Amino acid sequence: MIIGVGTDICDIRRIEEQLEKFGQRFKDKTFTKEEQAYCDGKARPAMSYAKRFAAKEAVAKALATDTSGALGWRDVSVKNDPSGRPTVIITGTAEVRLQAITPNRCSAKIHLSLSDDYPYATAFAVVEASTDC
Repeated sequence: MIIGVGTDICDIRRIEEQLEKFGQRFKDKTFTKEEQAYCDGKARPAMSYAKRFAAKEAVAKALATDTSGALGWRDVSVKNDPSGRPTVIITGTAEVRLQAITPNRCSAKIHLSLSDDYPYATAFAVVEASTDC
């Protein structure tokens, strides 16, 4: 059963500006070291950073409730599996929020889709609870 949905669009040019203006400070505030290593290894790092930025926003929206506050930027991170498919790793406040919205005795999974077409990057997240609980 679907228990959360979120989407976001990010202007890649905005991320390019943030990287140029704030550099490492922006990266350290917003992205995990693993995300930084992945993005910095790409030919166009800003595109990868923008997709991950959109993913963090989409996951935060999917986990949001009427009373929830903001998540820490690094509480949601994106990793690609060997096939290139993006997967979500949550920690801290995001993990607590996922547990709070997941029905008792159920497990939950976050599905993520990322896309870009310069100058935009998009992310779509679906939080699914198991149906066998």
